[in-house]
Amino acid sequence: MSQDRERETGGYHRPVLVEEVVELMAPVLPGLVVDATFGGGGHSRRLLDEFGDDVNLIAIDRDPEAVANADDLGLTVIQGNFADFSSIVASATDAPLVGVLFDFGISSHQVDESARGFSYRHDGPLDMRMGPDADVTASTVLNEWPEPDLARVIRRYGEEPMANRIARALVEARPHVSTRQVATVIAAALPAARRRAGHPARRTFQAIRIAVNDELTAISEGLDQAIDSLTPSGRVIAISYHSLEDRIVKRRFARGASDCICPPDLPVCGCGRTAELRLLTRKPLAPSPEEITANNRARSARLRAAEKVAA
Repeated sequence: MSQDRERETGGYHRPVLVEEVVELMAPVLPGLVVDATFGGGGHSRRLLDEFGDDVNLIAIDRDPEAVANADDLGLTVIQGNFADFSSIVASATDAPLVGVLFDFGISSHQVDESARGFSYRHDGPLDMRMGPDADVTASTVLNEWPEPDLARVIRRYGEEPMANRIARALVEARPHVSTRQVATVIAAALPAARRRAGHPARRTFQAIRIAVNDELTAISEGLDQAIDSLTPSGRVIAISYHSLEDRIVKRRFARGASDCICPPDLPVCGCGRTAELRLLTRKPLAPSPEEITANNRARSARLRAAEKVAA
């Protein structure tokens, strides 16, 4: 990203794989596009720069700060959870939907703003809510959830092999009041070798954030609704940052691109199913080495895209 472009986004967040998004979205325009994860607005700004009046753009974000960051763009940005994609878009327009973009990553602004409580590197309150619609905070999870539930979350959402050990240490150290305190407890609970292999709290903080915001459920529901809302030949693009997100996208796209799902030994199709999607990316697109050098937080991004072929 150029310095000018970074100034335009206010240092809020660098969009990843932005040129790939532009290339994939170009064939469906002119028409209505929804940026379902506005964040710093980098993708929306680039689409507007490239396509001008050919793109009728609506954006969604859970975070009130992200919505406020859109004041200079002159486009509709709606505060809400993309799990409610259908109702949000229907309340804004009845125009045919030709494109949807999801960027599931947490924004750089959210990570770097210590008061949001997302970072294990900065001291802050135990919040981690992406928006005020979240039912719980990180403090609730860390201070009130039973040890088995805490271990399950850390194992499932953080893919942490030492989840039981970490959960036990966190319960024994209650009450927790700050991110630094929690990160210190996690580090002390793990063997020295783990403390040398990247920050030992990374997986647990990811797990707690996902639980607080119910992120995986939102991804599943948002994708379903976006695909249902697309007009034939419309496209959906999804950028994921860890295997749990990418697995949901991969499986949903694969299911949508499948025809008959009857058992192979059935002589005649009984399900009548036809594919609703065409895969545009057989394998996910990854950032170039140059993009990763310019923005190290892009290194784990993976982009998948599909086209609607049936109503």
